Amino acid sequence: MPAESHLSAASSDGPRHVALIMDGNGRWAEARGLPRAMGHREGVQALKRTVEAAPRHGIRCLTVFGFSTENWSRPAEEVSDLMGLVRSYVASDLKRLERAGVRVRVLGRRAGLPDDIIAIIDRAEATTAHNDKFLLQVAFNYGGRADIVDAARRHVDAVLAGRATGPLDEESLGLGLSTAGAPPVDVIVRTSGEHRLSNFLLWEAAYAELVYQDVLWPDYGAEGLADAVAQYRNRDRRFGGRAPLAEAAAPALAAG
Repeated sequence: MPAESHLSAASSDGPRHVALIMDGNGRWAEARGLPRAMGHREGVQALKRTVEAAPRHGIRCLTVFGFSTENWSRPAEEVSDLMGLVRSYVASDLKRLERAGVRVRVLGRRAGLPDDIIAIIDRAEATTAHNDKFLLQVAFNYGGRADIVDAARRHVDAVLAGRATGPLDEESLGLGLSTAGAPPVDVIVRTSGEHRLSNFLLWEAAYAELVYQDVLWPDYGAEGLADAVAQYRNRDRRFGGRAPLAEAAAPALAAG
């Protein structure tokens, strides 16, 4: 089956929206005596494998953490290499994604990015805007706290401009987030064995299942994603309520 057709072969099982913290590129390279840049490059190949595998599990949206607002503090050479990966990924994969019906959406702040990176982001979004088989969201120059602040500012600006009225509530704030319009996040996966969100999708994580895997990101792909989906399926998602078994047992406990 061609790579493009994988992206439309969805099943009805599993989460609709999976978010991935792609961690461990540097450690993967260091363990092999390679420059960290090689870990990032292999991480791009892992992303391609994962995007291709996702629809087989019924996943309709994949959100990946590419570059955080905090990553600017890394050495200039590493930041430059990460920017270069955006250039090479779009150049090598945009046509395939467009043919496969994938819509590309880039989350995060444009301010501070190089002009050519902004142009690449705009081109990727415009080229795939008509696609509706799969949504690939890349969080780039993104931070969860910053996104919430930006959403609040958008609401204030809308009120001052007369486009919105009333107090800020959860619905109006959610509409101002960069993820607005995407399906709710069902599961957030972090690779490399770390157990934290690192300022990723803080608002959207409210009822997401969290899955932590010990595999380093450059080794990730269909098998790792299948394991994450299997863990998700074994979770009991109650959204603040009680499980049916607990509800059935309550009268019996009261009677006893």
